[in-house]
Amino acid sequence: MTDVSPAAMRKTLGRFCTGVTVIAIQHENGVHAMTANAFMSVSLEPPLILVSIDKRARMRNYLDRPGCAFGVSVLHSTQEAVAWHFAGRPVADGETAIDVDENGFPFVIGAIAHVACSLEQAHDAGDHTLYIGRVSRLWSGTGEPLLFHSGKFEQIEKRVLDERWA
Repeated sequence: MTDVSPAAMRKTLGRFCTGVTVIAIQHENGVHAMTANAFMSVSLEPPLILVSIDKRARMRNYLDRPGCAFGVSVLHSTQEAVAWHFAGRPVADGETAIDVDENGFPFVIGAIAHVACSLEQAHDAGDHTLYIGRVSRLWSGTGEPLLFHSGKFEQIEKRVLDERWA
């Protein structure tokens, strides 16, 4: 038994800064994508990542299919509108363009990194499911990431260090 409420959990753990990703999967009717900040590297050998998805999310309808493959795009600091779009607050299509590569993996155009995965495992975890993907291909570009902190999207603020610390 615990006295930890969902609101307290969200408030306290929201103090931990994360990057922002879009998880996308191609299916028979097109591409489905969602914003996710619960994403992490799991293993270098074999190359594995993890994304945590709420059990109420429509994405689970696609990730729970046998043999599914999905793309993860790490958003650029200028892509807040993209993050909101795939979090359920739609914006103009031109700002949220997704390209499907030659291998069928969908990625957000303009993201600073792309990770192509096939579903390796899924684990029940309370009100979420933890999906572990085996990485088959990677791409990374330049730019600063979009961040999520205390319920808001943020950007890295670069500060000039005092000379004594340089």
